[in-house]
Amino acid sequence: MAKFRMVHTEFWDDPKVVEEMTPEDKLFFLYLLTNGNTTQIGIYQITKKQMAFDIGYSLETINSLLDRLINHHKLIKYNPETREIAIKNWGKYNLNRGGKPMLDCVKSELTEVKDRELIPYVGENVQHSDIKNLYVTSDDTSTISGQYKEEEKEEEEYKEKDKDKYYTAKIKDLLPVFSPITNFNKLNKKYWDVIRETRKTGNIAKSVIYNSMKKWEKYDPVVIEYALKTHIDAHPGKREQYTIGIMRQTTKEEALDRMNVIPFKPRKAAGEIDWDNL
Repeated sequence: MAKFRMVHTEFWDDPKVVEEMTPEDKLFFLYLLTNGNTTQIGIYQITKKQMAFDIGYSLETINSLLDRLINHHKLIKYNPETREIAIKNWGKYNLNRGGKPMLDCVKSELTEVKDRELIPYVGENVQHSDIKNLYVTSDDTSTISGQYKEEEKEEEEYKEKDKDKYYTAKIKDLLPVFSPITNFNKLNKKYWDVIRETRKTGNIAKSVIYNSMKKWEKYDPVVIEYALKTHIDAHPGKREQYTIGIMRQTTKEEALDRMNVIPFKPRKAAGEIDWDNL
């Protein structure tokens, strides 16, 4: 695929650029958008030394500019360990057309990202639905084989009675967090019955349930409810990581708008945890 990067003329009309950025900020941000290390997905590896060499700035200046774009302007993220940079609004301007070559390129490049937390950061602002879905599914499955092995190990390890009791108690302590969701225990039981069907053994370790629910805590109750219902009705063959992907890509407003049209089908619950009597 041809390597070129789009910088819209609107860049110079953006109030954030005009009023908040210094001349050095503007130059540095344009460099991050157009340098030779950039990829189709808006996440790429580059060292601070290379940035300094390309622009002719000192490392101290590069560190200062990175800090401004990360913490003040909030336009990028940079992982100093993997040396990967992510451009927040990359997809808004560079990922507006689909087609198999584009989708194949995006899919391939996403598999090479080392810091998987950068994927949803960029994916949140991708507007093309087919491409956005690649960011969601890549984030969901990026470490899937490792997670499966870890979960299988946990399922064996926590068969012991005391461990079972320990995580059941931790789940009980966590339940009040989800009290704003109407009939949460009933919904949660149905959800884990669906997830249980993705396991050969039909069992889910209590630690897996607890750790998943801990991840839900940072999302709005409306988004959590929407994600659980959507997974139950539309994605019953997916594992619990897929639900996190739904939560990450859904705003509270979107969840409220869509909630009324979800055909929430009743399922017979036969879970291992008696949620109503915890």
